[in-house]
Amino acid sequence: MSEKMQQIIDEAEQALLHTYNRYQIVLDRGDGVYLYDIDGKKYLDFVSGIAVFALGYNNKAYNDALKNQIDKLLHTSNYYYNVPAIEAAKKIKEVSGMDRVFFTNSGAEAIEGAIKAARKYAFLKDGKNDHEIIAMNHSFHGRTFGALSVTGNPHYREAFEPMIGNVKFANLNDFDSVLDCVTDKTCAIIMETVQGEGGIYPASEDFLTKVRKLCDEKDILLILDEIQCGMGRCGYMYAWQKYGVKPDIMTTAKALGCGVPVGAFLLNEKVGANSLVAGDHGTTYGGNPFACAAINKVLDLFKEDNIIENVNEVAPYLEQKLDELKEKYDFIIDRRGAGLMQGLVFNRPVAEVINKALEKGLILINAGAEIIRFVPPLIITKENVDDMIEILDSCLGDL
Repeated sequence: MSEKMQQIIDEAEQALLHTYNRYQIVLDRGDGVYLYDIDGKKYLDFVSGIAVFALGYNNKAYNDALKNQIDKLLHTSNYYYNVPAIEAAKKIKEVSGMDRVFFTNSGAEAIEGAIKAARKYAFLKDGKNDHEIIAMNHSFHGRTFGALSVTGNPHYREAFEPMIGNVKFANLNDFDSVLDCVTDKTCAIIMETVQGEGGIYPASEDFLTKVRKLCDEKDILLILDEIQCGMGRCGYMYAWQKYGVKPDIMTTAKALGCGVPVGAFLLNEKVGANSLVAGDHGTTYGGNPFACAAINKVLDLFKEDNIIENVNEVAPYLEQKLDELKEKYDFIIDRRGAGLMQGLVFNRPVAEVINKALEKGLILINAGAEIIRFVPPLIITKENVDDMIEILDSCLGDL
């Protein structure tokens, strides 16, 4: 590490609240699927800012769209209309099949809005405010209080209790555990279509179908969190589209802005017409012209550059190569995931492997202590997969 990089890291540790144990590099710029630190070292990126930079770095069309919007208008507030927001709403409705859109600044805020919409929908039915939400164990929905309340990892919640209350936890892909939680007060069931932080667990088609039928029978709202697994990452614009199990409320973020902090929650017409009204919810920055210009260009480029087609071409190859590593090393016990959202499960902590990979110019991230997560830019090629596997294999061999 250079003296300059160490100085910056030292200054950061003096100035920033220490809520992250950061890797000891200072990133400076990116191009395509590569990142460079301030010393000029090149890294193959298989994290993409935690599933954010779907289009890769330094995409000229994307950059130009943002530069053009900067010269026009950055912010107005939601007391006024702006063209980028209207265009973005139309485009995201088209790709999602949902009916109403509320733009937020982050995924966590999208979850907050989804929870409020579900509770308001239930309140308008019976005038009561004792409704319950069923969430999933091992889930992760964010760090704000509402999102944390439906996050199925007690470790994240325990220091911040009490949470918002009236939340029960079932097990993903265990329909009986969901039935055990249902009462006449249940207003919503929330889950990630593919669990991310909890270990890269896809919901099964059978499970989703049964939950959807249950929700229809009892007028319970199905909320699908597509913040990490959506936006093409699993081979469809949204992962639920593979099964045709449409939610009542859906959250999206991360790759929606490809680097600009933006999210959204979307509602079907039933919920949109019977939940939040003027005065119920708001945001100062959400849906501003700059953020929505990013959404517009991202959705345009997904079409123009055939991003989802690339995912479906490269993902099976990535799975094959990860499976080969699993067969080669007995300390790798499983490979699971969907599309370009994959995890290798080890029988030991993976921090050492990730650190070795970083030294050799490969950026990886974990999903729990014993899982390496692979969420690269969606523009990766099979050659990029080969390069990643070569570095990772050498790190595993060092073990």
